[in-house]
Amino acid sequence: MPVDDILLEAEDKMQKTEHVLQNELAGVRTGKASPALVENILVEAYGVQMRLREMAGISVPEPRMLVVQPWDLGNLSHVEKAIQKANIGLSPRVEGKLIRLVLPQLSEQRRQEFVKMARKMAEDGRVAVRHERRDALLQLKEESKSGVITEDEQAHGDKEIQQLTDTYTKKIDEHLERKEKEIMTV
Repeated sequence: MPVDDILLEAEDKMQKTEHVLQNELAGVRTGKASPALVENILVEAYGVQMRLREMAGISVPEPRMLVVQPWDLGNLSHVEKAIQKANIGLSPRVEGKLIRLVLPQLSEQRRQEFVKMARKMAEDGRVAVRHERRDALLQLKEESKSGVITEDEQAHGDKEIQQLTDTYTKKIDEHLERKEKEIMTV
């Protein structure tokens, strides 16, 4: 496999890691409501597990309130139970055909816990990027040993992969910094 293909594959995987981290960080609670807080909660419905976003409309009518409206009213109790089981610190309140979730004000201690959670997610993302770097470097080494690429091409590829790794690690750090700021803003 040519060096360019190995680099493109590594970059693609690192980019996917960054997107996964962004989605995970979106689910970490801040002082304001966001559909991302609940959209990935798994709900038992029709005999299968489904994400909440696949079976209900989620809206933000006020800065500290979420409204979940199941498309099939028969699933209202299932959605309510799933939100309670998710243990995200929100108490669902059923009001007719919808469920209201009021976000309480976060204490300083709770904010610190969310920052720790975000840092752990970011570290997992950095580890995943480093794993991609390792895999790409091994692939370059194998290609060099088999004679497909020269040692100079391998050395150049190694530098490029390290630059990619540094770029994506920096992006992850920037996402974390933004999220920490968002969490700590009262």
